[in-house]
Amino acid sequence: MKTKKSKIVLTYIFLSIMLVVIIFPVYYAFTMSTFNSKEAYSFPPRFLPSTHIWENYKTAWTTVNMGRLIFNSSFISVTVALAKIGLSIMAAFAFTYFGEFKGKFFFFTTILITHMLPLPIRIVPTYDLMRSFGWINTYYALTIPFFASATGTLLFRQLFLTVPPSLSDAARIDGAGPMRFLVNVLIPLSKTNIGALFLIEFTYMWNVYLWPMIITNSNNMRVVQIGIKMLLASEAQAADWNIIMAGTILAMLPPLLVLLIFQKTIMEGFSLKEEK
Repeated sequence: MKTKKSKIVLTYIFLSIMLVVIIFPVYYAFTMSTFNSKEAYSFPPRFLPSTHIWENYKTAWTTVNMGRLIFNSSFISVTVALAKIGLSIMAAFAFTYFGEFKGKFFFFTTILITHMLPLPIRIVPTYDLMRSFGWINTYYALTIPFFASATGTLLFRQLFLTVPPSLSDAARIDGAGPMRFLVNVLIPLSKTNIGALFLIEFTYMWNVYLWPMIITNSNNMRVVQIGIKMLLASEAQAADWNIIMAGTILAMLPPLLVLLIFQKTIMEGFSLKEEK
């Protein structure tokens, strides 16, 4: 009994230490965002917030037009996440419920192979394609190349394979067509996967830096990650880390909001798996 209690105590101590390790950088970034320039470079470093929070956040917001950048990143992230989910569900549905159509294994294997190609290999041909379409510096170039998702297709396909065939047979007997079966049965069963994939894809697109940097050439089409880089001073000047950290905290808020929205859905999915 004592051994079991000791293990529980040690587990909580370990988890508490890991929690501090994870949270401390975020806390210090927020603390830094409340300093003035002199306090930001003070030694030893300060770990308590100062009183310059509003002026720092206002400076970070106005210097790089942060509102526009957050809108761009939010629009791109939401659009890509929804498109990936929709296309992944349709592809997985086809691979699972449309029988052994010709080339099924070849097409599915090809989809998985595309996931293995690193981004730098695809940048040059994708850029040339976007240029031929006249999509440079547009939302089309920032979103459409990311619509396909091998991960999402595999995720939903594996989920659909666990659905008992009796459900599709019962739906067919009741007169439900394939699309009705997908909308009324499969999608509600995929709620947890949809929430998890949306969170993953939203966060991924929110943090994309290289492609928007290449494909856009005006500040109005930049994304929030580029905005943080724009807050860095030139090499001839010392960086205003208090302003940079203020911009970083602002950039963290939308992904945090998305996490809070989908947290309940994801946790419900974990609870159902534990019950099973």
